[in-house]
Amino acid sequence: MRDYKKEYQQRKTYLKAYRKRKQADNTSRKRASRAMKCPKGQEADHKDDNPKNNNRSNLRCISRKENRQKGARKTHRVLKSK
Repeated sequence: MRDYKKEYQQRKTYLKAYRKRKQADNTSRKRASRAMKCPKGQEADHKDDNPKNNNRSNLRCISRKENRQKGARKTHRVLKSK
């Protein structure tokens, strides 16, 4: 029989650590979004996939769908190479 309380606690601990690791990246992404002032339905994209590189030449406004697809392609390449 599964111990759901234990599983939930492990997931909670993992997510807390994950959010703490990604906090700097998320802050940089938010800063880029504010700097770009993209229209509604679009968001800031980092051309070189480095969220900490907020140079104006590295940023562009693209649709949310395109930006999510870009991340999915990157993840797929990593999984495929293993």
